[in-house]
Amino acid sequence: MTRPTVDDDDLDLGLRPESRLERRQNRRKQRARRGFGCFAVLISLLVVGSLVGGAVVGFGKGKEALEKVFAAPDYEGEGTGVVTVEITKGQSNSSIADTLEKKEVVKSAKAFERVARNDSRSLQIQAATYTLRKHMSAKAALELMLNTDESIKVLRYSVAAGKTKAEVIKILEAPKLKLPAGAVAAAMGKPATLGLPAYANGNPEGFLFPGTYDVPKGATATSMIKQMTAEYAKNAAAVDFVKAAQRGDVDPYRALIVASIIQGETNRKQDYAKVARVIYNRLQADMKLQMDSTVHYAVGRGGGVFTTNEQRNSDSPYNTYKFKGLPPTPISSPTKDTLRAAVNPAKGPWMYFTLVNLDTGETAFATTGAEHQANVAKLQAWCAANKGRC
Repeated sequence: MTRPTVDDDDLDLGLRPESRLERRQNRRKQRARRGFGCFAVLISLLVVGSLVGGAVVGFGKGKEALEKVFAAPDYEGEGTGVVTVEITKGQSNSSIADTLEKKEVVKSAKAFERVARNDSRSLQIQAATYTLRKHMSAKAALELMLNTDESIKVLRYSVAAGKTKAEVIKILEAPKLKLPAGAVAAAMGKPATLGLPAYANGNPEGFLFPGTYDVPKGATATSMIKQMTAEYAKNAAAVDFVKAAQRGDVDPYRALIVASIIQGETNRKQDYAKVARVIYNRLQADMKLQMDSTVHYAVGRGGGVFTTNEQRNSDSPYNTYKFKGLPPTPISSPTKDTLRAAVNPAKGPWMYFTLVNLDTGETAFATTGAEHQANVAKLQAWCAANKGRC
């Protein structure tokens, strides 16, 4: 009979069976540890060789790869031009960095985050609108934001909807804006420098878009006016103003005049498109528009909502009670909503409209003269009940 092979671990060395089992397990663990250790060393060599480069032949490109992974692209210098950046309350440095990158102030958010992280003063960045420059180094951007005397805009001006060019001039001539006397009127007289569209006919009236604007350091009358005309262009594009006017077979400038009249005649958004329809219907019927707003543009408001007999006898070409057709120019600065209504009038047969409640702005529309007179009676009743308001 063949004698069976005996493993050394099976020899009786005077140890208990449990001890021999433990011995075999320990040997397996040691072999596993030695194998893993060799594998880990090999991996480490590969990683170090590939990233550090130079120590191991064939891994020279590793250093470049490492730099790409950890690099924070940054511009050099103080930057150029002017760009405004709004930082809101509670905005983190990470979010600020993203904002600066989107505005092209810094080359990468990572670069600004790194600079801010290493400068405790970054925690003092205020919520404000900053005047910065494009293509600044991250360090220069942070320094300028911390220098609030140079970077924070403290001046603002507002142009309400429906303001005329003359009223805008007065707004910009306010002492707080510190523009030289006569500079605004002089700038208005140079329309080629104001960023007006070709169809403006060299007249900024109607293109001075309403809104609240920041005054950057070193602003001039021209640059401040261009803020408004640029905002007009943006909002006109948003409603596809020129193409929509052309689709309706209306010259864009005439459509702008209509928008300015709508702005002067009603303050209720839901009525804008209906007022536009009345204007176009009357023009098509060769009727006088008879709009108080156009007369006010010529003679002044005089403190009232409606015009007087004397005002309606004016020989001004803006007197649509006396002359047919649209006035020669816009009469105010329309809003985005009135621009949209002028090129997208409602469908309807209305030929008349009138306010019937000055508190709410409620407006009544009519197709016939008789219907209109009934609505006028409602207005008269309201005025009688609210003496001194009309």
